[in-house]
Amino acid sequence: MKKIEPPPVTESYGEYINYFASNGLMSTFAELYQQGIVRSLNDEYLYWDKVKYKVPTSCKEKLSPVYLWSVIKHSRSLERRALEIAGHFFYYVSVDSIQESLHQFDLNLGGTLGGQQPIGETDRHQYLLGSIMEESIASSQIEGAITSRVVAKEMLRKERPPRNVSERMIVNNYQAIQYINAHKSDRLTVEGLLTVHRLMTDQTLDNAEEAGQFRQHDNIHVVDAIVHTPPAFSSIPAFAAELCQFFNDESPDYFLHPVVKTSIIHFLIGYFHPFTDGNGRTARALFYWYLLRRGYWLTEYLSISRVIKDSRMQYYRAFQYAELDENDLTYFVLYQVKTLSKAYDELKNYLARKQKEKQAVLALQRTEQLSPRQAQIVEWVRREPTTVLSAKEVENRLGVSNQTARTDIQALIKAGYLEELVINRKERNYVRGPRLSGTDHV
Repeated sequence: MKKIEPPPVTESYGEYINYFASNGLMSTFAELYQQGIVRSLNDEYLYWDKVKYKVPTSCKEKLSPVYLWSVIKHSRSLERRALEIAGHFFYYVSVDSIQESLHQFDLNLGGTLGGQQPIGETDRHQYLLGSIMEESIASSQIEGAITSRVVAKEMLRKERPPRNVSERMIVNNYQAIQYINAHKSDRLTVEGLLTVHRLMTDQTLDNAEEAGQFRQHDNIHVVDAIVHTPPAFSSIPAFAAELCQFFNDESPDYFLHPVVKTSIIHFLIGYFHPFTDGNGRTARALFYWYLLRRGYWLTEYLSISRVIKDSRMQYYRAFQYAELDENDLTYFVLYQVKTLSKAYDELKNYLARKQKEKQAVLALQRTEQLSPRQAQIVEWVRREPTTVLSAKEVENRLGVSNQTARTDIQALIKAGYLEELVINRKERNYVRGPRLSGTDHV
């Protein structure tokens, strides 16, 4: 990503109004508001590198890009709220596009799915397991994990030990999200923050002792698609304490929508960089934790990191825009809101596909006299002919005991839907049986 141009130093309100008045441009100034130009640029919340090309054609001979930027900056300053964390100041502006999305989140992320059928209790385990896997894999891939989704999912389903650092990152992420799901109603403490980081980074850091520990030096510069020098490590204890207050809704003294607040939490972890490594994974975990704590339970079924992975340049750019423009968090909040919206749309599409699969499972139950679990297993191997199942995988995917999984497998072997594939004396796997081989339908 090419280096982002810093915004120009803007004139004060009095200075630029004097400029407009002394040059007979007050009508041009009024036009920027009357034609909705200022509102449009603020609703999209464009940065200087875009605003400088947005001078209206009718004003180009009279109005310089810098003075247009001055008008935009002043209008934003009228609406912004300040936030102080560990002696550093940040700002946020509530714009219409964000408010509209937040309204939709409030209607839907509590569980209504925009009028669609909510997730039934019998499906929740499988859907939740799938979403946690997707999030764990994508979040790790953002940080450099190299493996395919197919291999990673097989490892998690079969509980196979990780073979390398990339797989270890995914397993760690998976365990950390499970920890958060188990503690989603808890308040955040400094110890809890360190626990999440330790779970995320165990056996993946160059210095193993740094897992679950704040950094103790300033010999660190974030260089990825962005270049960032975080505040001194001496500020981290104050930051951690104030972050917990912020997370637990003890500050600030004005209301911030939960989605806005969790986006700011995400940004602050990246900005202060309290750990030598693993800050991104920890930030995305806290993003989930805060929304779950505030009752947005459908967040469990979203894969935010998958969307971020597919739009990493926008992710990095939003962070840099915020930092370069006086720590204006609105750029990053807007990116996160768009990300959450896309993840929500993906969830709706996923559930629609699952409903079709469920119809196929119900048909198997009726025509083949199978139990719901057995029909689901048959549908897995029918839909993916090369699938190799283990009892542990069936146990995990269906959320049943190992004995129940083995009982269902044996029944399906007897009926010809599965057959045993002997790997060695200790390991037994199962593939599609003669009743399914060479067919696409039961």
